Amino acid sequence: MKKNIGRSLRPIFIPAQKEIGVIEENIEFDWHMGMSTEVRKRSIKSLHKEAEKIGFKKILEASSKSEQPIGIKLSAFFLKNTRGWPVENIFQSSKVFENGGPYRDLLNTTPREAKKDSRLRKSGKITKFTINNKDYPLEPKSLFYDWLYINVLFAKHNEILREEFFSNNFDAFSDIEYNPQKSFSCQARTLALCVSLNKHKSIEYFIEDPIEFSQKFDLYKKKTRENIQSSLDF
Repeated sequence: MKKNIGRSLRPIFIPAQKEIGVIEENIEFDWHMGMSTEVRKRSIKSLHKEAEKIGFKKILEASSKSEQPIGIKLSAFFLKNTRGWPVENIFQSSKVFENGGPYRDLLNTTPREAKKDSRLRKSGKITKFTINNKDYPLEPKSLFYDWLYINVLFAKHNEILREEFFSNNFDAFSDIEYNPQKSFSCQARTLALCVSLNKHKSIEYFIEDPIEFSQKFDLYKKKTRENIQSSLDF
């Protein structure tokens, strides 16, 4: 094995087609050691190369490390609401803990500072999310993040970005920084869900009441490999 290269397992996310939801497919690939953007890009290329071998030809890396400009724009660090707040900041500032929160001042920091704020780790267990005087549950785990991200993406001022995104017809999404062992929210997963919701003309219903919608359509049940081929038929 080459020096500074190991093997890693990371998911890519595929929009389900027959029903609303996301298919998660774990891919084993060469992981290039190091934290720099250039090193991360080498890992992304390796991940995508392995994913292509099983049929995924048009993959979007949705992160600040993406070589695709739209992938950077769709990063939670860069996608902003009408007030100019990045999704990452809104998400972190909506967390409520046993001993503190929500920490609304995180709206006015950089996304990286918001994500790494020590209070998020020193305030006890997270109990819920709250925004605009409404509470959202911790389960399903990614429901609040999905709702928040999609809500911002479908704001009027993001119309051009949204049209560019859908016109590309990506068949899968990745986020090299996402480690399922350490976190549950992932913009790549949310984008796959967004495509599936859009195909079924259900975006506005999900935005209006994500809790009821997810229960009615069993939105977060695990999708299996047998759905993958139909998911590639765009």
